[in-house]
Amino acid sequence: MPTPPRVNAYQPNVSPVPSSSFARLVGLGGLVAGIGGRLAVGAVHQVASGNRPNLSDLLLTPTNARKVTQQLSQLRGAALKMGQLISMDTGDFLPREVAQVFAQLRADADHMPPQQLRGVLDTAWGKGWISHFARFDVRPIASASIGQVHRAQTKDGRDLAIKVQYPGVRGSIDADVSNVAALLRLSGMVPGALDLAPMLAQARAQLHEEADYLREGAQLAQFGSLLAQNPAFLVPKLHSDLSSPNVLAMDFIDSHPIEDMATAPQADRDRVITLLIRLIMDEFFRFNLMQTDPNFANFRFAPVTKQIVLLDFGATRSFSPDLAPQFRAMLAATDRVAIDQSARAIGYFDTTTAPNMQTALVDMMQMALAPLQSDQPFDFATTDLLHRLRDRGLALGTGGDFAHVPPMEVLYLHRKAAGLFLLAHRLGARIPLAPLLAEYQ
Repeated sequence: MPTPPRVNAYQPNVSPVPSSSFARLVGLGGLVAGIGGRLAVGAVHQVASGNRPNLSDLLLTPTNARKVTQQLSQLRGAALKMGQLISMDTGDFLPREVAQVFAQLRADADHMPPQQLRGVLDTAWGKGWISHFARFDVRPIASASIGQVHRAQTKDGRDLAIKVQYPGVRGSIDADVSNVAALLRLSGMVPGALDLAPMLAQARAQLHEEADYLREGAQLAQFGSLLAQNPAFLVPKLHSDLSSPNVLAMDFIDSHPIEDMATAPQADRDRVITLLIRLIMDEFFRFNLMQTDPNFANFRFAPVTKQIVLLDFGATRSFSPDLAPQFRAMLAATDRVAIDQSARAIGYFDTTTAPNMQTALVDMMQMALAPLQSDQPFDFATTDLLHRLRDRGLALGTGGDFAHVPPMEVLYLHRKAAGLFLLAHRLGARIPLAPLLAEYQ
């Protein structure tokens, strides 16, 4: 009977996943207590030096950031998932050394030891499952927030990537979301007047969906069907006979991280980003089905066929039927009145929003729309557009009198678009955007 490959005794990134609610609470509670202790010591030092303590400066230190990333990487699950999203959203306005530490959250997480892995697979497939495989690599090829991925070959010749969910993740989502929200409040990264309750409820709902691998498998198959006639993209085939709520089996596709394209010729980089812009437009305007997770790891590049490989469909969602026409109107708006009307229809602000805040939001929208309405190539590598928008957004959020939150489906759309913008910046793409968008008017 085949046996899993022997694992080296020393593996620096192996740690058991805390699967009980108590163990996870202790982990996050210890994190908060440790940060609180360092906060008190730092405040005493500042007072002794004749300075007035600043809460944000005391909290957002490299030491605290390192402790947060280490703890979240060990906890995994919803806690790590939220940390990854926060690190993408805040990286450009945190202190550089803090942002560099938080960026580690988007690298591979710790992976579970072989004994814990075997327990999950025994539950999913029954004991003796290894007899169906010619090869099963115990060391994962990727470790993420909710699960880790292993390469395997079955005896009937299938070359597979098998995603295995960490034990206890699904049952810990609600508590993890609440605990991370408490950390955000403590850090001062969230305006005090902002009502987090609707966003937290949506975060919990989405994370529960992402933890259902049967649902993800169905979305994987649906995207494969939608893109079957598009030779630019490659979606792995689902293998439902080996899939379950905690295990997802799909084709293994030999490919490279999409960021590796940063050293490719300019034309190749432009082609990749053009294809991904068309994809997000197709998802929103034609499919009404979008993979909303902006993690770069969800896009890979197959150098032999020059196809873009699409992965991870856990965060796939559809939108309200009115939203696409409303955004079409927004994209076509060329004056402040039309932008204001579109913004109200979408839900960026309402009659309770202060007039000065409405004006500031329309200013931001004009700024964002300008490159989308130009026929000239937009240089993602050199633009400071995202920084300017975030500076203005921060000013709105910290003003204390703006607590309106757009619909969550709009925020999901923003996150996907912002992630694509960051990828285009990373690859240094130069593309005229107006002709691309005109295809969808």
